[in-house]
Amino acid sequence: MKRTRGRAADDARKRAFDVTCAILVLLVTAPLQVSAAIAVAISAGRPILFRQKRVGKDGVVFTLVKFRSMIQIDADRGMITDGQRLTHIGRLLRSTSIDELPSLVNVVRGDMSLVGPRPLLVKYLARYTPEQSRRHEVKPGITGLAQVSGRNAIDWDRKLELDVEYVDTRTFGLDLQILCRTALSVWRRDGVSRAGHATTHEFEGTLREKVDP
Repeated sequence: MKRTRGRAADDARKRAFDVTCAILVLLVTAPLQVSAAIAVAISAGRPILFRQKRVGKDGVVFTLVKFRSMIQIDADRGMITDGQRLTHIGRLLRSTSIDELPSLVNVVRGDMSLVGPRPLLVKYLARYTPEQSRRHEVKPGITGLAQVSGRNAIDWDRKLELDVEYVDTRTFGLDLQILCRTALSVWRRDGVSRAGHATTHEFEGTLREKVDP
């Protein structure tokens, strides 16, 4: 009972902290976001914002908003893969995490938190093990335990394992620690992409799922 009350208090403190910080950062970075929007429009055209359905807490689907970092698929020009479509400006926005700034609107709306498992594609839902699906017991985050433990440089199984570990061990203090580690990772530009990929490869399910009859 005591742990439940403590977790509820942490969650309430976390929500107040999320909203306050998200609004402040949105205001402070407004000039930077305007510059980023202009750069995206010049390098990739419109739309400036990337919108995609992602899975949130309890499996609820919401629309994630980010700055667009890739041009549209154009088979005639050979622009098909992420690596082919990623613009120079987009690469810079991703490596500095500036592309994530519009997602703070998702935080203010309540779709996301500053810290939590990253929101992933809807099509991945059927590919998780029951244990991996527990990542949806909390709101997804702009950053998380997996992001400060290797980001895209670690494999999917480890990434999802860290997501569930966060669900089980989360505290307001841990969130503050992850935010500090995130700032350091962004400064160092650690784990921006997986070897051989512009970002990371698609999650196709765990090895156990692939070999089971």
